[in-house]
Amino acid sequence: MQLSSAAAVSAADYKGKMLYTASGDRLAAVYRVGPDGAAQIILNGKMVVVPAASLAAADGKLVTNLSKRDLLTAR
Repeated sequence: MQLSSAAAVSAADYKGKMLYTASGDRLAAVYRVGPDGAAQIILNGKMVVVPAASLAAADGKLVTNLSKRDLLTAR
């Protein structure tokens, strides 16, 4: 799996596309992109912000190094 640097990735390029965990599990489609570049997804009925620093592109997909559990328990 080829990862590009997080600085080169813009979540805006992936709006409406699926966000994956680093292990390849599907999380949710990117619903919105914040002004700071963070992706916003709806996960288990909650709006969840995925920090821009955790995002990377791999094989043409948007990937986060955070797990589903990390995202659901983050404040």
